[in-house]
Amino acid sequence: MTLPSTTGADEPRFEVSLNGTKITLLGTAHVSRVSAQVVHDLLASGEFDAVAVELCPSRHQAIVDPDALSRMNLFAVLRQGMAPMVAASLALGAYQQRLAEQFGIEPGAEMRAAINQAQAAHLPVLLIDREVGVTLKRCYRNVPWWQRMGLFGGLLASVVSREKISEEEIERLKSGDILESSFNEFAAESGSLYEPLINERDAYMAARLRQEATNNDYQHILAVVGAGHLAGLRDTLTAESAEPPAQTLERLDQLPPPTRWLKFIPWVIVALILTGFAIGFSRNPDLGWQLVADWVLINGSLAGLGAIIAAAHPLTVVIAALAAPLTSLNPTIGVGFVAAGAEAWLRKPTVGDFSTLRHDTAHLGGWWKNRISRVLLVFILTTLGSAIGTYAAGFRIAERLLGS
Repeated sequence: MTLPSTTGADEPRFEVSLNGTKITLLGTAHVSRVSAQVVHDLLASGEFDAVAVELCPSRHQAIVDPDALSRMNLFAVLRQGMAPMVAASLALGAYQQRLAEQFGIEPGAEMRAAINQAQAAHLPVLLIDREVGVTLKRCYRNVPWWQRMGLFGGLLASVVSREKISEEEIERLKSGDILESSFNEFAAESGSLYEPLINERDAYMAARLRQEATNNDYQHILAVVGAGHLAGLRDTLTAESAEPPAQTLERLDQLPPPTRWLKFIPWVIVALILTGFAIGFSRNPDLGWQLVADWVLINGSLAGLGAIIAAAHPLTVVIAALAAPLTSLNPTIGVGFVAAGAEAWLRKPTVGDFSTLRHDTAHLGGWWKNRISRVLLVFILTTLGSAIGTYAAGFRIAERLLGS
């Protein structure tokens, strides 16, 4: 392996040789005119016979087929429990879009430049990043359960923030990763989050480059990656690896199993609530009905409040309030699914909603304006309201039983 290091005047870069294939790692900013121009100029030079990009198949699809969102099956998203993941992905995209709108350049312009120039030169495009959904799930599973709300909170904070960022500061984002930046300071302070968000992706992209260099006859690959990954990729590629690339990829693509005891908590709560009802009725029917009323009013009102905050249809608010006390006693179905399904049926999203979804969600008010993102808000906020209501009603029931 030869390790000739080079330094460009415009963008940081590093060269490495793997199995006879020369790879130039180019560090870019994901929102930068300079980065996009450098990528275009390098590929136009004719020096490379392949280009690798820091994209997964789904992110690549979003670039080459921007109308794909218009074909999204919203009910399938709700049914498969993917609403939080879709909302998180939109929040990530919103962060990039908010930065990009300040400078009139689309997010990921350097990736678009790489794809377009590769197509014009008939060069293969190698997707080397891990699926963003797998990364987000591994982030979620890797942090303690009490910090998980902070993940989504960090994403929402990046959308709410109206702080203007100078173009010089944008260029300095080369020292960090756009996903890490989306979580503000959370990633830097949490090793459990930083590992799947940054280090694992460094290892994944290095394994993909090793795989391409081993399995194909490329002479010179240009790898376009966020500059925050440049040091990690350099260290990984220059170190001896005993693990075959395919094995590394399989390991990093696996989702860690959910914590088993967390799966039983909803059932334990249901058992405790039902036991409280039984004790109340055994002591006095009036007490039993009072406990039931507490459960219905507290749980239902907080779920309904969540729907109101999401600016749901009035009938959706009623449905959420009526469904929450029942769905909370059945962990196999959540009030979020019921309420979001009702909202999607009552206010059917239009083609225009799909086409403007990414633009609308780049601004806080747009989440309520767009019918699709509002359905996601209904799902999340009614679920949160019912969860809070479950614990609040549970404590109220316990208080009445202990005081009677």
